[in-house]
Amino acid sequence: MTDRAEPPSDSSDRPNLVLVHCHDLGQHLGCYGADVDTPNIDRIAADGARLANSFCSAPQCSPSRSSMMTGHYPHENGVMGLAHMGWALGDDWETLPKRLRAAGYETALLGFQHEVPDEPERLGYEHVDSGTKRALELVDVVDDFFAERADADDPFFVSVGIEEPHRPFRRGYLPESTYDAYDPEAIPLDDFPYLPDAPGVREDVADLRSVISEVLDPAVGRYRESLADAGLAEETVFVFTTDHGLAIPRAKGTCYDPGIETALLVHQPGVVEGGDVHESLVTNVDFTPTMLDLLGVEPATDASGESFAPLLRGEPHDGRDRLFAEMTWHDRYNPIRAVRTERYKYVRNFSLLPKVFVPMDVAPTASGREVHEEFHVPQRPAEELYDLEADPSESENLASDRKPFEAAAEASDPDSAHVDALDRLRDELEAWMESTDDPLLDGPVPYPDVE
Repeated sequence: MTDRAEPPSDSSDRPNLVLVHCHDLGQHLGCYGADVDTPNIDRIAADGARLANSFCSAPQCSPSRSSMMTGHYPHENGVMGLAHMGWALGDDWETLPKRLRAAGYETALLGFQHEVPDEPERLGYEHVDSGTKRALELVDVVDDFFAERADADDPFFVSVGIEEPHRPFRRGYLPESTYDAYDPEAIPLDDFPYLPDAPGVREDVADLRSVISEVLDPAVGRYRESLADAGLAEETVFVFTTDHGLAIPRAKGTCYDPGIETALLVHQPGVVEGGDVHESLVTNVDFTPTMLDLLGVEPATDASGESFAPLLRGEPHDGRDRLFAEMTWHDRYNPIRAVRTERYKYVRNFSLLPKVFVPMDVAPTASGREVHEEFHVPQRPAEELYDLEADPSESENLASDRKPFEAAAEASDPDSAHVDALDRLRDELEAWMESTDDPLLDGPVPYPDVE
């Protein structure tokens, strides 16, 4: 094991931070065990650390990203829906770029963000280049940015926001040869046990994997090459992550693991040991506190998130024994709250909608049409409990034999193996909602007033 450096205290000695974040990826990468070719992104995991149990606060874009940038849950910072639909992050919120700028960092955004609908400078960025959010088109933009800062005295933070692999997977600006990488007829679906083996699903998975392997992965590889060519790699924390799960049925828009799991890879030469794989539970509410800790910048004292930088540095770290996720608004009102431990997932549904919510960008697609009857017709239960060890695809609801919110002592024939888990997690979720002033406890959350 290498000797790991201590975080610097002087701003001029602090490392740079490069954050590359893409859209709707989940953990669908080779280094996470998915059947997709991603050698460039996998190399980040080999050079740095991979967080195997990384999750987000919400299974949709703006709420999740707002948590990543503030260290607070969506219902705390007010981003309970999409930024362009009235749920923008308020200007008074402290963000990662604001804190780094105050600490002497140059801050820049290249490409995409979705915490506010316009004027991303409000988030704390000094420089903004949002002319494109396409992964390969950003290669030259990123290259120029690094080249111009090769001899800079002050550290920088740059957020590189990529649209891919957001739907539609088949895009007019990509050559048709892009989609030759995977054959729908031959593609295995082992990564998707919660979906039927149907032509529409195969077609979507083939296109998804083609975009990831032929567009996203090579672009990220080029960004790292540019950083190295500028002589900046050894003094930079390089992070690759995403906002939430894949844009396929029973993933995005749900609090099942495929909806809230996120890739998170961190490379910091001399600090993060290459090839480390951490199994501890982490959530993107912890992201800003962790980055500030790695960079030696004083974190906020009131954040809901907590730093897992000690874990990355190879220091003792107790970590989380549970994490929370939520859904309120997307293209419709869909209030869900959930708590996840290493073994169990408890989901509380506050509106008795169809069994599985399929977002507007997924519903009309080939895979969305394949699952319409199965997911749309049944009514979802008020409570769901899953044993993730025995049932990782979350298909058997262990709360189905209990009346909604019935205590174990009141149940006629409780499942003794899981009876304590349901009562305990129900109480823990309610306690979390109360401690964080979740407005859902007071009734339905109205749509915001939009001028």
